[in-house]
Amino acid sequence: MLQEAAKPLASNPALRNLILGVKKSYEQIIDTVNQDQLTFAGPAQEQREKALRIVQSFEQFLAENKDEIEVLQILYSKPYAVGLSLKQVKALAKTIEKPIDGRMPLQPDQLWQAYERLDHEHVRGSRTEVAADIVNLVRYALHQKGELVPRRAEVDYRFTEWLDQQHSVGVSFTPEQMSWLEAIRDHVASSLTVEPDDFELDPFVKWGGLGKAQQVFGPQFLPLLTQLNEVLAA
Repeated sequence: MLQEAAKPLASNPALRNLILGVKKSYEQIIDTVNQDQLTFAGPAQEQREKALRIVQSFEQFLAENKDEIEVLQILYSKPYAVGLSLKQVKALAKTIEKPIDGRMPLQPDQLWQAYERLDHEHVRGSRTEVAADIVNLVRYALHQKGELVPRRAEVDYRFTEWLDQQHSVGVSFTPEQMSWLEAIRDHVASSLTVEPDDFELDPFVKWGGLGKAQQVFGPQFLPLLTQLNEVLAA
């Protein structure tokens, strides 16, 4: 009976990977040096109303600035991460955090928690892990995504699905190639996309950079990089 119950998980590595990624997003490191400060406490209804005000302020900000901020222009017109830079996303985060024209300053973690309080069934993670999570916040606020999950868990899931698809058509990778692919996956999770210039960064540069990657994968490497960007950054 237990074996039958476990079959859906045993036969779906992508689902297992997503579950593990979401589980990691709930894990917390206790910082005994820099203690968090309690910013609000009160009855559940008051907390929900506060969360609603935060969300409404954020969504109003998006609507009012969709033609002014480049990253919002891209997300409104092309709802996936390809074409965005991490620099643009970090600039957006700083703008959100500024109290402009009387608007309350908003922190990414605060926004994530507000959405989670209002829609717990479709929001997981409770806090942003990387700057690239801002993209998921915006896309969820624009109703381009039905769920709000940490970007790392999302990218891990897509990567596992992509690997399964490759295996299903007879494509396999050597252990060395897998190391490179997993590093590319991790880079996309934290930096939105991966470009040839990124191979001058760690860990790629330690392994020989772009030249070594092309040697490991052969002439199909750059098309493969394009494909991974399209799959993982969607």
